[in-house]
Amino acid sequence: MKAVSVLGAGSWGIAIANLLAAEENAVALWMHAPTTPADLPSTREDKSRLPGVKIHSTIELTDNLKEVAAHSDVIFMAVPAQHVRRLCEQLTEVTGRIKILVSLAKGIEVSSLQRVSEVARDVLGVGVESVIAVSGPSHAEEVARGIPTSVVAAGQSPEAVVAIQHLLSTPRFRVYSSDDLIGVELGGALKNPIAVAAGMLHGLELGDNTTGALLTRGLAEITRLGVKMGACPDTFAGLSGVGDLITTCISRHSRNRFVGERIGRGDKLSDILGSMTMVAEGVETTRAAVRLAAKYQVEMPITQQVHKVLFEDKPPLEALSELMTRELKREVYA
Repeated sequence: MKAVSVLGAGSWGIAIANLLAAEENAVALWMHAPTTPADLPSTREDKSRLPGVKIHSTIELTDNLKEVAAHSDVIFMAVPAQHVRRLCEQLTEVTGRIKILVSLAKGIEVSSLQRVSEVARDVLGVGVESVIAVSGPSHAEEVARGIPTSVVAAGQSPEAVVAIQHLLSTPRFRVYSSDDLIGVELGGALKNPIAVAAGMLHGLELGDNTTGALLTRGLAEITRLGVKMGACPDTFAGLSGVGDLITTCISRHSRNRFVGERIGRGDKLSDILGSMTMVAEGVETTRAAVRLAAKYQVEMPITQQVHKVLFEDKPPLEALSELMTRELKREVYA
């Protein structure tokens, strides 16, 4: 049994906390008041996001960050990418050195263009020994119900990666290891704008041919940028690449696909986001991805068209037409 802390009591935080508690670990779960149902401590169920899923009876629920941070040498962050910096700043105020910090977010900070692990390092510095990213096709709604899932844990410390691999692995949650932190984080983040595009296609009532082409060419541009940023190309053929891309693009649980689908049906982005109780990481990641593509001089036509639809009111069909009528070329994977 290990003592483990989970920061963020959203659907992913609850799913991971329950997974850890079911393996007889001592888990403390931090609730961030503005985003947590007021009755969660008493009902131990988030009825809007994870109906029917009870928080394990042994999990300690608290809004005291200092108490949760001091509970364990291993801390999981289950908050959106754009909130990671502020959370890490809060951690510096309430805790000493963190042995292992595990990021569950799949995004890129828009203001700095940093990956989540870079944000954590930037804020915590020597205050954290190892930062690990966990990514892959893993919707919280399914993990929380014990549906078999496989993910990958990546980091610069092989010992820390293996420790997290063994801590999280169960008969229904299989964890692979990787030393390609850049690739694993970028795969998890950059697939989200492509999932928004997949939703648009569904909203426009287009076919499977179109979606198949989108996933294939989307993976090509994700890989192009990833390799230019230092990732291993093979990573994008794995769980955090094509695995997560396919799942997010086709799943009814995907928030990013949901946003795109409503846009394809004619809804405005502001109205869509205002109606959602959970964060669609792909919206802000699209902003970051377009800036990264320009910085590294990488062609990302799909992501760029998604950006124009989301933020420049370009009609989705017009964006699709421009993609289909680009200059003809030889197919190259990356």
